[in-house]
Amino acid sequence: MDKLFFNIFLLLDASQYQILKQTLEHTKEELKIKSINYNILKERFESICDKWQPNIPVIYAITPTYKRPVQKAELTRLSNTFRLVNNFHWIIVEDSEMKTSLVASLLYKSNLNYTHLAIGTPAEWKRKLKEPKWKKPRGVKQRNKALEWLRSNRANENDEGIIYFADDDNTYSVDLFNEMRTIKGVGVWPVGLVGGLLVEKPLINSKGKVIGWNSAWRPERPFPVDMAGFAINLKLLRNHPNAAFSWDVSRGFQETAILSQVTTVEQLEPMADNCSKVYVWHTRTEEPILKAEEKLKNRGLRSDMNIEV
Repeated sequence: MDKLFFNIFLLLDASQYQILKQTLEHTKEELKIKSINYNILKERFESICDKWQPNIPVIYAITPTYKRPVQKAELTRLSNTFRLVNNFHWIIVEDSEMKTSLVASLLYKSNLNYTHLAIGTPAEWKRKLKEPKWKKPRGVKQRNKALEWLRSNRANENDEGIIYFADDDNTYSVDLFNEMRTIKGVGVWPVGLVGGLLVEKPLINSKGKVIGWNSAWRPERPFPVDMAGFAINLKLLRNHPNAAFSWDVSRGFQETAILSQVTTVEQLEPMADNCSKVYVWHTRTEEPILKAEEKLKNRGLRSDMNIEV
């Protein structure tokens, strides 16, 4: 057999030999790529299966995100926490006309069960360069896009789940996700470092019912709660097909906009040991000071050439 192959090679001229060599190298490279892809998919599959229990509700965490220097850092921190949660589905919605490769790559490598969406905020609602963050509502189109996806893809009554609006500038304890699975309607809990307080929380009476909040900012709101301070059972979304966030509300009323459409204060379910523990903090990553980077840009240069930060 070896002699036969040797004789075949003797019959090849130089150009034919080169073509055969290139074909073999190409085949070798394809097999290598397929092997790598197989190992990645195998790792993702095993990771998801290890964190999947058939008899508990799925947590659908909705995260609006937008391009900025700390975006990848924020999403990386979140993905590291979310990997520890069983039955978890991450819905990331970019404030963009198209999905970006940065977010797509991060999600693919996260080994999480996820849905990647994108929809841009209308120009008239975009924050101007020097406008404060609170000036205009953020994430309205993105959160509504995620709710639309859930209504279209989780419309079956057998689909049990909890919807949580997990913004990318917060810090989360795994305990929070373990507790929220028992929510029948809308659950609420304390949030640390928000509204000018160390903790903003629901006030609970002796019967375990919410009777108010210790909110210092706009306490007259019907639901003076932070976006991180509540979660909604998926069935309420199906029972209220028009429930959505709105542009037509005052500053700080986005939470009230959605909650008032699906529940009442009397129906709220206190979580986190009767609202006595903090499992989520509105930490907000500090905006980086990039004065040196601006100087580089003025010279047509960048420090992040050929590297994704």
